[in-house]
Amino acid sequence: MSDEARPLKLSWSGHTDIGRVRKNNEDAFLGLVVDSTGVRLLGKIGEASMDGGDFVFAVSDGMGGANAGEFASRIAVDKITKMMPPLFRLGAVGVSSGFEDVLGELFGEIHKSLQYLGASYEECSGMGATLTLCWFVPGWMYFGHVGDSRLYYLPASGGMRQISHDDTYVGWMFRNGQLNEREAKTHPRRNVLQKALGAGHQFIDPQVGAVGMERGDRFLLCTDGVTDGLFDERVQDCLSRRGAEPAKGLVDEAVRESGRDNTTALIVEVC
Repeated sequence: MSDEARPLKLSWSGHTDIGRVRKNNEDAFLGLVVDSTGVRLLGKIGEASMDGGDFVFAVSDGMGGANAGEFASRIAVDKITKMMPPLFRLGAVGVSSGFEDVLGELFGEIHKSLQYLGASYEECSGMGATLTLCWFVPGWMYFGHVGDSRLYYLPASGGMRQISHDDTYVGWMFRNGQLNEREAKTHPRRNVLQKALGAGHQFIDPQVGAVGMERGDRFLLCTDGVTDGLFDERVQDCLSRRGAEPAKGLVDEAVRESGRDNTTALIVEVC
């Protein structure tokens, strides 16, 4: 069977590390497949055909006092698990024309849940989370994003580019050429979020988009612990070293270089 005729497959690798400073891990990541029978959680490492199902991968970085940040990121990924089955049924009749609305609703529901808990319980006051999500259907990767976790695209033809926009003023200055990567990485306000799920923000407007994908493309979802430790060129270099657990290799290197924050990576390859 020719490459063109073979069904597309996805292979993935995920890993998280508490880092060298924090006492708890406020990061969370998720992989799941959704089909007509429901939703199934995926392991940290795996490979599967895209025939008959949609695949969803996400990373989230929580924030808040006490354990609220850890709780917030877990709520974000759990909500995805509950909301995706009906979205698969929408996909079966052609979601390509309305994926922005679908992802906007998903992010909005997570935001409302975090806002409610933050307002209802003193120990959850100020809780919030970033969320970067990829939804894979044959031929396309739809994505949604809020915060400063990141989504990178590594096309089969080579190179790497950041698709997500950091929801910080420093990120805006970098995108507009007012700061270079080193200046943005060392700026004292680089971690001050202008937008997050929950965290007292009244409204959110998630970044959503789509990337046409082909065999050999790769995508990296990661929390800011990865990019705190590594410049983009170093990230790309790490990902060029093919191994059994590429996400663990990337996270381990970022923790060695920094480790000041929880560090999480999910790598997805189209095969």
